[in-house]
Amino acid sequence: MKLSAWLANVESTLAQFASTEARLGATAALVVVALSTGLLVAPRVVSRVASELRERVISHPRVPEAVDDVVWLFPPSVVVRLLQCSVGAATGLALFVVWGFEDVALTGATLLATLAPEIARVAVTLVLLAAAVVATDLLESNLEAYAADSERINEHQEGIVFRVLQLVVLLAVGLATMTVWNINLGGLLVGAGFLGIVVGMAARQTLGSLIAGFVLMFSRPFEIGDWVEIDGEEGIVSDITIVNTRLRNFDGEEIVFPNDRVTNATVTNRTRRGQLRLTVDVGVDYGTDLQRAEQIAESAIEDADVVADVPAPRVLPATFDDSAVGLKVRFWIQNPSAPRRARARAAVVRAVKTAFDGEGIKIPYPQRELQGRAETNGFRVRHSETSFGAREDRRSERVSNTTDD
Repeated sequence: MKLSAWLANVESTLAQFASTEARLGATAALVVVALSTGLLVAPRVVSRVASELRERVISHPRVPEAVDDVVWLFPPSVVVRLLQCSVGAATGLALFVVWGFEDVALTGATLLATLAPEIARVAVTLVLLAAAVVATDLLESNLEAYAADSERINEHQEGIVFRVLQLVVLLAVGLATMTVWNINLGGLLVGAGFLGIVVGMAARQTLGSLIAGFVLMFSRPFEIGDWVEIDGEEGIVSDITIVNTRLRNFDGEEIVFPNDRVTNATVTNRTRRGQLRLTVDVGVDYGTDLQRAEQIAESAIEDADVVADVPAPRVLPATFDDSAVGLKVRFWIQNPSAPRRARARAAVVRAVKTAFDGEGIKIPYPQRELQGRAETNGFRVRHSETSFGAREDRRSERVSNTTDD
Protein backbone atom coordinates (compact mmCIF):
# COMPACT_ATOMS: atom_id res chain seq x y z
CA MET A 1 0.00 0.00 0.00
CA LYS A 2 2.82 2.41 0.82
CA LEU A 3 4.43 1.63 -2.52
CA SER A 4 1.15 2.33 -4.36
CA ALA A 5 0.72 5.62 -2.50
CA TRP A 6 4.28 6.60 -3.36
CA LEU A 7 3.69 5.85 -7.03
CA ALA A 8 0.43 7.85 -6.92
CA ASN A 9 2.32 10.84 -5.53
CA VAL A 10 4.95 10.46 -8.21
CA GLU A 11 2.25 10.23 -10.87
CA SER A 12 0.55 13.39 -9.63
CA THR A 13 3.89 15.16 -9.51
CA LEU A 14 4.72 14.13 -13.04
CA ALA A 15 1.25 14.88 -14.36
CA GLN A 16 2.60 18.16 -15.62
CA PHE A 17 4.72 16.20 -18.09
CA ALA A 18 1.72 15.75 -20.34
CA SER A 19 3.46 16.54 -23.56
CA THR A 20 5.93 14.31 -25.33
CA GLU A 21 8.55 17.05 -25.25
CA ALA A 22 8.34 17.23 -21.47
CA ARG A 23 8.65 13.48 -21.14
CA LEU A 24 11.65 13.48 -23.48
CA GLY A 25 13.26 16.17 -21.38
CA ALA A 26 12.62 14.23 -18.17
CA THR A 27 13.97 11.09 -19.81
CA ALA A 28 17.13 12.86 -20.90
CA ALA A 29 17.62 14.29 -17.43
CA LEU A 30 17.15 10.90 -15.79
CA VAL A 31 19.55 9.25 -18.22
CA VAL A 32 22.19 11.93 -17.67
CA VAL A 33 21.87 11.65 -13.90
CA ALA A 34 22.00 7.85 -14.06
CA LEU A 35 25.06 7.83 -16.31
CA SER A 36 26.81 10.43 -14.21
CA THR A 37 26.07 8.55 -11.02
CA GLY A 38 26.90 5.10 -12.37
CA LEU A 39 29.94 5.92 -14.48
CA LEU A 40 31.52 8.85 -12.66
CA VAL A 41 30.31 9.27 -9.09
CA ALA A 42 30.05 5.62 -7.99
CA PRO A 43 33.56 4.53 -9.15
CA ARG A 44 35.19 7.57 -7.57
CA VAL A 45 33.37 7.19 -4.27
CA VAL A 46 34.04 3.44 -4.05
CA SER A 47 37.69 3.89 -4.99
CA ARG A 48 38.11 6.64 -2.40
CA VAL A 49 36.47 4.59 0.35
CA ALA A 50 38.53 1.50 -0.53
CA SER A 51 41.73 3.56 -0.48
CA GLU A 52 40.92 5.04 2.92
CA LEU A 53 40.09 1.60 4.32
CA ARG A 54 43.31 0.14 2.99
CA GLU A 55 45.48 2.94 4.33
CA ARG A 56 43.88 3.44 7.73
CA VAL A 57 42.41 0.06 8.61
CA ILE A 58 43.77 -2.85 6.60
CA SER A 59 47.40 -1.72 6.76
CA HIS A 60 47.26 -1.46 10.55
CA PRO A 61 49.56 -4.07 12.16
CA ARG A 62 46.84 -5.33 14.50
CA VAL A 63 44.42 -6.04 11.66
CA PRO A 64 44.72 -9.67 10.49
CA GLU A 65 45.76 -10.50 6.95
CA ALA A 66 42.44 -12.23 6.40
CA VAL A 67 40.76 -8.81 6.10
CA ASP A 68 42.90 -8.16 3.06
CA ASP A 69 41.86 -11.56 1.71
CA VAL A 70 38.21 -10.64 2.19
CA VAL A 71 38.75 -7.36 0.34
CA TRP A 72 40.37 -9.34 -2.44
CA LEU A 73 37.33 -11.64 -2.60
CA PHE A 74 35.04 -8.60 -2.83
CA PRO A 75 37.01 -6.08 -4.93
CA PRO A 76 35.82 -2.49 -5.44
CA SER A 77 34.83 -3.29 -9.02
CA VAL A 78 32.13 -5.66 -7.76
CA VAL A 79 30.74 -2.95 -5.47
CA VAL A 80 30.75 -0.48 -8.37
CA ARG A 81 28.82 -2.93 -10.55
CA LEU A 82 26.23 -3.46 -7.83
CA LEU A 83 25.74 0.29 -7.46
CA GLN A 84 25.43 0.71 -11.21
CA CYS A 85 22.80 -2.04 -11.36
CA SER A 86 20.86 -0.36 -8.55
CA VAL A 87 21.00 3.02 -10.30
CA GLY A 88 19.92 1.40 -13.56
CA ALA A 89 16.94 -0.33 -11.93
CA ALA A 90 15.81 2.88 -10.22
CA THR A 91 16.18 4.83 -13.47
CA GLY A 92 14.17 2.22 -15.36
CA LEU A 93 11.30 2.43 -12.88
CA ALA A 94 11.35 6.21 -13.08
CA LEU A 95 11.22 6.12 -16.89
CA PHE A 96 8.24 3.77 -16.82
CA VAL A 97 6.41 6.23 -14.58
CA VAL A 98 7.37 9.20 -16.78
CA TRP A 99 6.00 7.53 -19.87
CA GLY A 100 2.78 6.45 -18.19
CA PHE A 101 3.51 2.77 -17.60
CA GLU A 102 2.60 2.90 -13.95
CA ASP A 103 1.42 -0.70 -13.88
CA VAL A 104 4.74 -1.96 -15.20
CA ALA A 105 6.60 0.23 -12.71
CA LEU A 106 4.39 -1.04 -9.90
CA THR A 107 5.04 -4.64 -10.90
CA GLY A 108 8.78 -4.05 -11.06
CA ALA A 109 8.83 -2.25 -7.72
CA THR A 110 6.78 -5.03 -6.14
CA LEU A 111 9.19 -7.60 -7.52
CA LEU A 112 12.15 -5.68 -6.14
CA ALA A 113 10.42 -5.33 -2.77
CA THR A 114 9.81 -9.09 -2.76
CA LEU A 115 13.43 -9.80 -3.61
CA ALA A 116 14.78 -7.34 -1.06
CA PRO A 117 14.68 -9.82 1.90
CA GLU A 118 16.40 -12.47 -0.22
CA ILE A 119 19.04 -9.99 -1.28
CA ALA A 120 19.52 -9.03 2.36
CA ARG A 121 19.92 -12.70 3.31
CA VAL A 122 22.52 -13.16 0.58
CA ALA A 123 24.37 -10.10 1.85
CA VAL A 124 24.28 -11.37 5.45
CA THR A 125 25.48 -14.79 4.28
CA LEU A 126 28.42 -13.19 2.49
CA VAL A 127 29.23 -11.19 5.61
CA LEU A 128 29.15 -14.37 7.72
CA LEU A 129 31.49 -16.13 5.29
CA ALA A 130 33.85 -13.16 5.40
CA ALA A 131 33.72 -13.24 9.20
CA ALA A 132 34.56 -16.96 9.13
CA VAL A 133 37.61 -16.28 6.96
CA VAL A 134 38.78 -13.51 9.29
CA ALA A 135 38.16 -15.59 12.42
CA THR A 136 40.03 -18.58 10.97
CA ASP A 137 43.01 -16.42 10.10
CA LEU A 138 43.00 -14.89 13.58
CA LEU A 139 42.95 -18.33 15.17
CA GLU A 140 45.79 -19.56 12.98
CA SER A 141 48.04 -16.55 13.60
CA ASN A 142 47.42 -16.53 17.36
CA LEU A 143 47.93 -20.29 17.59
CA GLU A 144 51.21 -20.06 15.67
CA ALA A 145 52.40 -17.28 17.98
CA TYR A 146 51.46 -19.32 21.06
CA ALA A 147 53.18 -22.45 19.70
CA ALA A 148 56.33 -20.46 18.91
CA ASP A 149 56.54 -19.10 22.47
CA SER A 150 55.51 -22.28 24.26
CA GLU A 151 57.15 -25.69 24.52
CA ARG A 152 53.90 -27.37 25.53
CA ILE A 153 52.61 -27.71 21.98
CA ASN A 154 54.45 -29.00 18.93
CA GLU A 155 53.74 -28.52 15.25
CA HIS A 156 51.58 -31.63 14.99
CA GLN A 157 49.45 -30.66 17.98
CA GLU A 158 49.16 -27.14 16.62
CA GLY A 159 47.71 -28.48 13.38
CA ILE A 160 45.17 -30.64 15.22
CA VAL A 161 44.03 -27.80 17.47
CA PHE A 162 43.70 -25.48 14.50
CA ARG A 163 41.57 -27.98 12.58
CA VAL A 164 39.29 -28.48 15.55
CA LEU A 165 38.86 -24.73 16.09
CA GLN A 166 38.32 -24.22 12.37
CA LEU A 167 35.59 -26.87 12.45
CA VAL A 168 33.94 -25.09 15.40
CA VAL A 169 33.99 -21.75 13.54
CA LEU A 170 32.55 -23.27 10.38
CA LEU A 171 29.86 -25.06 12.38
CA ALA A 172 28.87 -21.81 14.10
CA VAL A 173 28.75 -19.95 10.78
CA GLY A 174 26.71 -22.75 9.25
CA LEU A 175 24.14 -22.63 12.06
CA ALA A 176 23.95 -18.83 11.82
CA THR A 177 23.46 -19.04 8.05
CA MET A 178 20.65 -21.57 8.43
CA THR A 179 19.01 -19.27 10.97
CA VAL A 180 19.22 -16.36 8.52
CA TRP A 181 17.51 -18.46 5.85
CA ASN A 182 14.77 -19.54 8.31
CA ILE A 183 15.74 -23.21 8.26
CA ASN A 184 14.19 -25.15 11.15
CA LEU A 185 17.07 -26.25 13.34
CA GLY A 186 14.92 -28.27 15.73
CA GLY A 187 14.32 -31.18 13.39
CA LEU A 188 17.88 -30.96 12.14
CA LEU A 189 19.28 -31.19 15.66
CA VAL A 190 17.00 -34.11 16.53
CA GLY A 191 18.09 -35.94 13.40
CA ALA A 192 21.71 -35.16 14.16
CA GLY A 193 21.22 -36.54 17.67
CA PHE A 194 19.85 -39.86 16.42
CA LEU A 195 22.57 -40.01 13.78
CA GLY A 196 25.18 -39.39 16.46
CA ILE A 197 23.82 -42.26 18.56
CA VAL A 198 23.88 -44.65 15.60
CA VAL A 199 27.37 -43.59 14.54
CA GLY A 200 28.60 -43.75 18.13
CA MET A 201 27.36 -47.32 18.55
CA ALA A 202 28.76 -48.43 15.20
CA ALA A 203 32.14 -46.74 15.54
CA ARG A 204 32.76 -46.72 19.28
CA GLN A 205 36.25 -48.18 18.75
CA THR A 206 37.17 -45.40 16.33
CA LEU A 207 35.62 -42.76 18.56
CA GLY A 208 37.53 -44.18 21.51
CA SER A 209 40.76 -43.88 19.54
CA LEU A 210 39.77 -40.35 18.56
CA ILE A 211 39.20 -39.28 22.16
CA ALA A 212 42.40 -41.02 23.20
CA GLY A 213 44.20 -39.07 20.48
CA PHE A 214 43.19 -35.81 22.15
CA VAL A 215 44.33 -37.20 25.51
CA LEU A 216 47.72 -38.08 24.03
CA MET A 217 47.94 -34.70 22.36
CA PHE A 218 47.61 -32.84 25.65
CA SER A 219 49.31 -35.31 28.02
CA ARG A 220 52.27 -35.74 25.62
CA PRO A 221 53.88 -38.94 26.97
CA PHE A 222 56.08 -38.98 23.87
CA GLU A 223 56.80 -37.06 20.68
CA ILE A 224 57.75 -37.94 17.13
CA GLY A 225 61.31 -39.26 17.11
CA ASP A 226 61.26 -40.53 20.70
CA TRP A 227 62.58 -43.99 21.52
CA VAL A 228 59.76 -45.70 23.40
CA GLU A 229 58.42 -49.07 24.43
CA ILE A 230 54.65 -49.53 24.16
CA ASP A 231 53.00 -52.71 25.36
CA GLY A 232 56.23 -54.68 24.92
CA GLU A 233 57.04 -53.25 21.46
CA GLU A 234 60.15 -51.09 21.22
CA GLY A 235 61.01 -48.57 18.52
CA ILE A 236 61.01 -44.96 17.34
CA VAL A 237 57.77 -42.96 17.15
CA SER A 238 57.35 -42.12 13.46
CA ASP A 239 53.89 -40.51 13.45
CA ILE A 240 51.10 -39.50 15.83
CA THR A 241 47.64 -38.97 14.35
CA ILE A 242 44.32 -38.28 15.98
CA VAL A 243 43.41 -41.98 15.61
CA ASN A 244 46.63 -44.03 15.88
CA THR A 245 50.32 -43.94 16.72
CA ARG A 246 52.98 -45.42 14.43
CA LEU A 247 56.13 -47.02 15.77
CA ARG A 248 59.15 -48.09 13.68
CA ASN A 249 60.98 -50.94 15.38
CA PHE A 250 64.66 -51.78 14.95
CA ASP A 251 63.92 -54.47 12.36
CA GLY A 252 62.54 -51.84 10.01
CA GLU A 253 58.92 -52.83 10.63
CA GLU A 254 56.18 -50.28 11.24
CA ILE A 255 53.78 -51.02 14.07
CA VAL A 256 50.43 -49.20 14.26
CA PHE A 257 48.82 -48.80 17.69
CA PRO A 258 45.25 -47.49 18.09
CA ASN A 259 45.42 -44.56 20.46
CA ASP A 260 43.02 -46.16 22.93
CA ARG A 261 45.44 -49.07 23.24
CA VAL A 262 48.32 -46.66 23.82
CA THR A 263 46.49 -44.87 26.63
CA ASN A 264 45.73 -48.20 28.34
CA ALA A 265 49.26 -49.62 27.94
CA THR A 266 52.47 -49.07 29.88
CA VAL A 267 54.62 -46.59 27.94
CA THR A 268 58.37 -46.38 28.59
CA ASN A 269 60.05 -43.31 27.10
CA ARG A 270 63.83 -43.72 26.97
CA THR A 271 64.43 -40.36 25.28
CA ARG A 272 62.50 -37.91 27.44
CA ARG A 273 65.17 -37.21 30.10
CA GLY A 274 68.07 -37.11 27.66
CA GLN A 275 70.06 -39.80 29.49
CA LEU A 276 69.70 -43.52 30.14
CA ARG A 277 71.27 -45.90 32.64
CA LEU A 278 72.50 -49.27 31.37
CA THR A 279 73.60 -52.36 33.28
CA VAL A 280 76.06 -55.09 32.30
CA ASP A 281 76.54 -58.23 34.44
CA VAL A 282 79.99 -59.75 34.92
CA GLY A 283 81.26 -62.46 37.26
CA VAL A 284 84.64 -62.82 38.98
CA ASP A 285 86.21 -65.76 40.73
CA TYR A 286 85.41 -66.32 44.39
CA GLY A 287 89.06 -65.83 45.24
CA THR A 288 89.17 -62.32 43.72
CA ASP A 289 89.55 -59.17 45.82
CA LEU A 290 86.15 -57.60 45.10
CA GLN A 291 87.13 -54.04 46.01
CA ARG A 292 90.10 -54.19 43.63
CA ALA A 293 87.92 -55.67 40.87
CA GLU A 294 85.37 -52.87 41.32
CA GLN A 295 88.04 -50.17 41.05
CA ILE A 296 89.59 -51.73 37.95
CA ALA A 297 86.19 -52.05 36.25
CA GLU A 298 85.19 -48.47 37.08
CA SER A 299 88.48 -47.11 35.75
CA ALA A 300 88.04 -49.10 32.55
CA ILE A 301 84.49 -47.83 32.03
CA GLU A 302 85.46 -44.19 32.57
CA ASP A 303 87.84 -44.39 29.62
CA ALA A 304 85.02 -45.37 27.23
CA ASP A 305 83.93 -42.46 25.01
CA VAL A 306 80.23 -43.30 24.88
CA VAL A 307 79.85 -43.47 28.67
CA ALA A 308 78.74 -40.27 30.41
CA ASP A 309 80.97 -38.81 33.12
CA VAL A 310 78.00 -37.66 35.22
CA PRO A 311 76.49 -39.62 36.85
CA ALA A 312 79.70 -41.57 37.40
CA PRO A 313 79.84 -45.30 36.56
CA ARG A 314 79.40 -47.68 39.48
CA VAL A 315 80.32 -51.33 39.96
CA LEU A 316 78.54 -53.16 42.79
CA PRO A 317 78.65 -56.77 44.02
CA ALA A 318 75.18 -58.16 43.45
CA THR A 319 74.86 -61.96 43.60
CA PHE A 320 76.53 -65.20 44.66
CA ASP A 321 76.33 -67.28 41.50
CA ASP A 322 77.24 -70.94 41.09
CA SER A 323 80.71 -70.24 39.72
CA ALA A 324 81.38 -66.55 40.43
CA VAL A 325 80.49 -63.47 42.41
CA GLY A 326 78.16 -61.41 40.21
CA LEU A 327 78.97 -57.74 39.69
CA LYS A 328 76.54 -55.11 38.37
CA VAL A 329 78.29 -52.64 36.08
CA ARG A 330 76.08 -49.53 35.89
CA PHE A 331 76.76 -46.54 33.65
CA TRP A 332 74.89 -43.74 31.86
CA ILE A 333 74.74 -42.54 28.26
CA GLN A 334 73.64 -39.13 26.97
CA ASN A 335 71.08 -38.58 24.16
CA PRO A 336 70.03 -42.23 24.28
CA SER A 337 69.19 -44.20 21.17
CA ALA A 338 69.21 -47.87 20.29
CA PRO A 339 72.49 -47.71 18.29
CA ARG A 340 74.16 -45.71 21.06
CA ARG A 341 72.98 -48.23 23.66
CA ALA A 342 74.43 -51.11 21.63
CA ARG A 343 77.76 -49.30 21.14
CA ALA A 344 77.97 -48.41 24.83
CA ARG A 345 77.36 -51.97 26.01
CA ALA A 346 79.88 -53.36 23.53
CA ALA A 347 82.49 -50.79 24.57
CA VAL A 348 81.97 -51.51 28.28
CA VAL A 349 82.22 -55.28 27.80
CA ARG A 350 85.46 -54.89 25.82
CA ALA A 351 86.93 -52.43 28.34
CA VAL A 352 86.12 -54.58 31.39
CA LYS A 353 87.35 -57.78 29.73
CA THR A 354 90.62 -56.14 28.67
CA ALA A 355 91.18 -54.60 32.12
CA PHE A 356 90.49 -57.87 33.96
CA ASP A 357 92.81 -59.80 31.64
CA GLY A 358 95.56 -57.24 32.22
CA GLU A 359 95.20 -57.43 36.00
CA GLY A 360 94.89 -61.21 36.14
CA ILE A 361 91.30 -61.20 37.35
CA LYS A 362 89.58 -64.37 36.25
CA ILE A 363 86.07 -64.45 34.80
CA PRO A 364 85.31 -68.14 35.50
CA TYR A 365 83.49 -70.59 33.28
CA PRO A 366 80.43 -72.33 34.72
CA GLN A 367 81.74 -75.24 36.82
CA ARG A 368 80.51 -77.97 39.21
CA GLU A 369 82.30 -79.48 42.21
CA LEU A 370 81.61 -83.21 42.77
CA GLN A 371 82.20 -84.71 46.23
CA GLY A 372 81.76 -88.31 47.52
CA ARG A 373 81.23 -89.69 51.00
CA ALA A 374 82.22 -92.87 52.84
CA GLU A 375 79.88 -95.92 52.93
CA THR A 376 78.01 -96.37 56.19
CA ASN A 377 74.98 -98.67 56.42
CA GLY A 378 73.43 -100.03 53.27
CA PHE A 379 73.74 -102.90 50.84
CA ARG A 380 76.40 -103.86 48.33
CA VAL A 381 76.15 -105.99 45.24
CA ARG A 382 78.96 -108.56 45.19
CA HIS A 383 80.26 -109.92 41.91
CA SER A 384 81.39 -113.57 41.84
CA GLU A 385 83.04 -114.90 38.72
CA THR A 386 82.82 -118.54 39.99
CA SER A 387 79.09 -118.59 40.56
CA PHE A 388 78.47 -116.73 37.38
CA GLY A 389 80.61 -119.21 35.44
CA ALA A 390 78.82 -122.21 36.97
CA ARG A 391 75.45 -120.81 36.01
CA GLU A 392 76.67 -120.31 32.48
CA ASP A 393 77.94 -123.93 32.31
CA ARG A 394 74.62 -125.31 33.51
CA ARG A 395 72.75 -123.20 30.97
CA SER A 396 74.98 -124.48 28.17
CA GLU A 397 74.44 -128.09 29.28
CA ARG A 398 70.67 -127.71 29.17
CA VAL A 399 70.83 -126.27 25.70
CA SER A 400 73.02 -129.19 24.54
CA ASN A 401 70.68 -131.83 25.92
CA THR A 402 67.72 -130.26 24.24
CA THR A 403 69.52 -130.34 20.92
CA ASP A 404 70.41 -134.02 21.20
CA ASP A 405 66.82 -134.98 21.92
